[in-house]
Amino acid sequence: MQAGVCGITADVGDGLGVAGRISPWDFKERLAALKLPPSLYSRARRAGHRVPLAAQLSLLTALEASIHAFGPAEDMPLESANLIVAGNNISPGYQYQICEKFSQTLDFMPASYALHFLDTDHVGILSEVLGIKGEGCTVGGASASGNMGVLQAWRQIRYGIANICLVVGAMTDLSPMELQAFRNAGALGGNRFKTNPEQACRPFDRDREGFIYGQGSACLILESADCAKTRGAEILGHIAGAATCLDAHRLSHPSVEGEARAMGLALEQANTSPEAVDYVNTHGTSSLIGDETEAKALKDVFGKHINSVGINATKGLIGHCLHAAGVVEAAATLVQMNQQFLHPNLNLRHPIASAYGFVGTTTQAADIEVGISNSFGFGGINTSLVIRRSR
Repeated sequence: MQAGVCGITADVGDGLGVAGRISPWDFKERLAALKLPPSLYSRARRAGHRVPLAAQLSLLTALEASIHAFGPAEDMPLESANLIVAGNNISPGYQYQICEKFSQTLDFMPASYALHFLDTDHVGILSEVLGIKGEGCTVGGASASGNMGVLQAWRQIRYGIANICLVVGAMTDLSPMELQAFRNAGALGGNRFKTNPEQACRPFDRDREGFIYGQGSACLILESADCAKTRGAEILGHIAGAATCLDAHRLSHPSVEGEARAMGLALEQANTSPEAVDYVNTHGTSSLIGDETEAKALKDVFGKHINSVGINATKGLIGHCLHAAGVVEAAATLVQMNQQFLHPNLNLRHPIASAYGFVGTTTQAADIEVGISNSFGFGGINTSLVIRRSR
């Protein structure tokens, strides 16, 4: 991210042309690389050995986050923790593969499918491996699912329901059916960039075509301040405020008023003025209408201050991770805060709006005290997080 390397490549699968797919990998090798204690490794290998790709990725990201937070202990202090998996209809790609085999051989249907087609399978796998016995659920909000998960975890911590809550943004495994529907709706981009895939995702650029499908997962561990301080935890940042609101429609059309309202409500929750914000990690999908709408909403919120706010879009580097996007981009915000840089907008050559603080095509140094991370979803779901750097 700091190097400004793009993960979007040529992709012949499903006729996409370009995508930010995860490179081929081996679950057992990735699991072994974590160097887990023997019994934890055994539980993880057993639980994740033959589950769908998205569930394997959820397990690996949750393990990585837990190791970072608590160390590679045999028994992590997670028995009373809560768990939220952000995403709904997570694995249609897996279901499509099973359906193809079933249509050819009617006797074919693994009994495990009765578990794997349910999003809650992720909750079960993670709780089994990590020993979580608190509350657990999935949260759906289309492309705002990740932020919705973080928001719900923040509320649980804030109101004393939990001291620790894991939020996993699940990888969205799309099938050719969903991808073709997005293409028919005019939402997918990349048609003009098949020979230059790294140029395909162009948030806020005049030459943008639509979003680029990305695969990814991330996990954040939220913890009460008292709990974190008591155990001497490394605190990467604080969720200072979070908000969500609806546009009162079921379509894909975004709303300037709704997006601005979500940002304003989150700032109000954080007791923070727009002038105090240093950075915005935008929803910025490279869509024709979406980017135009968000640019106007940002202007409504920040006014004259818009030229002094650093603005970028992580999707320009990795594509649109859909359900996981909010968690991935909140993590990206924390990384930039702690390492004091803003990643580039690689393909922002001709901005759709002038006098904005858009980051250029190269990484720039930055002192970020307060940041906003936006996610908006079909059905008029608007979400915004205010993240403050740990002092």
